[in-house]
Order: sequence, then structure tokens, then C-alpha cells
Amino acid sequence: MAALDLLGRRWALRILWELRDGPLGARALREHCDGMSSSVLYERLRELGDAGLICQDEADRYRLTRPGAALGAAIEPLDRWARSWARSTRVSDPGDLGGGPGRPVRPPGEGRGR
Repeated sequence: MAALDLLGRRWALRILWELRDGPLGARALREHCDGMSSSVLYERLRELGDAGLICQDEADRYRLTRPGAALGAAIEPLDRWARSWARSTRVSDPGDLGGGPGRPVRPPGEGRGR
């Protein structure tokens, strides 16, 4: 699986991001990722493990491998940009998409009763 295909899957980057500060068990990891189902969590953990980005330690906690940690360092600039962007657009909820509180931006022509 190509790197962008894997990283573009829902929750994949979030899992890697949550592991940046150290190992977490599956339950703790799921708590950090609000709204993720356990089936998706285990599917992503398997995929990230198969790609060599995470592994399990002797206590069955998940942790980043060297390539996984290097990826974490590579996405830190994206996190800085996202925080700056959120401040400049006052986006408090990433699902908001900048359309104001409770009003996500819709693609042209959508939701206008064609």
C-alpha cells in the first residue's frame, strides 16, 4: 500500500499523532481518538503495523517504530500550520470547515434545492 493511501485512511494520522509521546494501549488510544469505532481502530493498527510504522511492546501497548517516529517529525510542520490556520480563521471545530458555528461550507450547488 502506498504511503499516501495508508496515511489518507480515516484515523491513520491521528493514531500516529497520538503515539508521538509514547506507547498507549488500545483502550487508551481509542479514548484519545473520540468517535473511532474499535473495529476501525484495530484495522488501522494492523495496517500501520504491517507498514512498519508501529509495533507492540512487551506490555501489548502500541508504539511508534523508528520510521513511525520519523513520520511524526515530518508532520509536525503540518500541525503548526493547522494551528495557525485555525487561529486565523477562528475554526474551533475541525468539522466546521470555516463556515461559522454550525454552518459548514458546502460545495457550490449543494443543498440549494436544485
